[in-house]
Amino acid sequence: MTSSLSASFAQALFIGVSIAAPVGPIGLLTIQRSLDHGRRAGLATGMGAAVADAFYGALGAYGVSSVIALMAQARVPLGAGGAAFLLWMAWRLWTAPLASRAAMADVTGSLGRYFAGTLVLTLSNPTTIFSFMAVFGALSAQGSQAPPWLLVLGVFLGSALWWLLLSAVVGRLGARFDASWRLGVQRGSALVLAAFALWQIGELSALVSI
Repeated sequence: MTSSLSASFAQALFIGVSIAAPVGPIGLLTIQRSLDHGRRAGLATGMGAAVADAFYGALGAYGVSSVIALMAQARVPLGAGGAAFLLWMAWRLWTAPLASRAAMADVTGSLGRYFAGTLVLTLSNPTTIFSFMAVFGALSAQGSQAPPWLLVLGVFLGSALWWLLLSAVVGRLGARFDASWRLGVQRGSALVLAAFALWQIGELSALVSI
């Protein structure tokens, strides 16, 4: 029994890492903030996504059908809100002045904002919940006897470990880059975030027209 629980927890841990690791808007923001403001800013950004992943993981693990159905019905407005939020963040990045070294060292007041922003951004993408439903459905089909809370904990820790690693590595490397290089990353990140937003709008338009 203990070995079965350990295997299920390891699977959930891997799921958390695999969902967090692909480069997307959250990964891009984590990299950019780690470069501009240090590892604490990057970690706060990633942890917002980790908490959202845990929330969606809990819905999938516990099978909260009424909430899942409600979010499925609200997929279009949630997605539109997320796209608008991405465009706003892209504009903020494009127009923001490059952070000075002093600003990079003093980000304590912004950590909560970074966390909340990515929490909202991740929660505004209800497609994520269907990924967790498929994953936990597969685990159930394998005969997993692990309690749902253990699977949710594994997902959260896997996601959090990825963001901790990414922010630490990028934050350490950030000190080696000069201002012009960091400005290029900031502007490039803004363009990619805008591209993600436009792609999401296109997906929603196709969904509405069906």
